[in-house]
Amino acid sequence: MEIYPRKGQGGLVMQVTTYGLDLAKRVMQLHWVNLETGEIHRKQLKRRALLEFFANRQPGIVAMEACGSAHYWGRELRKLGHEVRLIAAQFVRPFVKTNKNDAADAAAIWEAVQRPDMRFVAVKSEEQQSVLSLHRMREQLIKMRTMQVNQIRGLLYEFGADLPQGRQRGLKEVPDALADLEKSLSPMLRDTVRQQLKRLEEMDKDIADIEKRLTLWKKGQEAVTRLMAIPGVGLLTATAIIATVGDMKSFRSGREFAAFLGLVPRQSGTGGKVRLLGISKRGDTYLRTLLTHGARAVVNFQIKNRNPWIDKLLSRRPHNVVVVAQANKMARTIWALLVKNTEYDAHHAAVKAAA
Repeated sequence: MEIYPRKGQGGLVMQVTTYGLDLAKRVMQLHWVNLETGEIHRKQLKRRALLEFFANRQPGIVAMEACGSAHYWGRELRKLGHEVRLIAAQFVRPFVKTNKNDAADAAAIWEAVQRPDMRFVAVKSEEQQSVLSLHRMREQLIKMRTMQVNQIRGLLYEFGADLPQGRQRGLKEVPDALADLEKSLSPMLRDTVRQQLKRLEEMDKDIADIEKRLTLWKKGQEAVTRLMAIPGVGLLTATAIIATVGDMKSFRSGREFAAFLGLVPRQSGTGGKVRLLGISKRGDTYLRTLLTHGARAVVNFQIKNRNPWIDKLLSRRPHNVVVVAQANKMARTIWALLVKNTEYDAHHAAVKAAA
């Protein structure tokens, strides 16, 4: 049904309309049902007319796919008094009845939001999106830097230069390699390689500037400081989690948060028999990558102060399995600290692991 009960003033129950809104750059598609007549309405709206339409409607429930610009529209619609529910696109797709078009998508969103077990995406604030934008730009710069370094390494290898492994060590040897290959390399190639080296220095500076901005933002976020006390959780992981999740209480348990990150096993079963496979790799890839790298650092380098639980696990399971298990444990710890608003206690964690 399209009707949701809601208590109003004096404890009276009001009936609110549910809208399915399919977002686009210029033309939006709406789907809703009239509460009195049951008539189905479909309406196309230009971008500039969307807020005007909802400003003239009674507060209702507006459902959208969690896609580009959804968080912006969610914030604007909330200002108008509407309740916003964002749904992951993969949960909407099964409700598309016929060929895929805007009207069918809007109807599918309207249908999906009314499922009693449907899960929703929290609307991000402008501050959260700003921090995540810094993370995305930094991630892209690192990819570009890696591509550029590998290209220089490969091109010079064609002329006989064998640069050492590692970005910093390899770049340090490039000037000497250019000097040794002065007779083999043409002047235009040497000049171009030197220009690429300058570009890499600019990328390093841009990455460092983004990290400085994240450090400044961290000073005003007490939760980020608490998370950084967890072994394996650094500035990037802590700021990305706070900016992505917002209110951790939206997850009912630490395992649900780990499942959101794709750090729990996939399941394949029938007839009452369930097989546990590798991790699902669903959810936020970026956060899962940061936690996995942090867990690998804990497993590989914190040998003296390492949790005995890790050593026991290493004695009977492969190394990468232990790394993922540690990442899962870190995710659950993060959930507990944010939900219970407590500090990380290394001694308590060690005692609990030993038990």
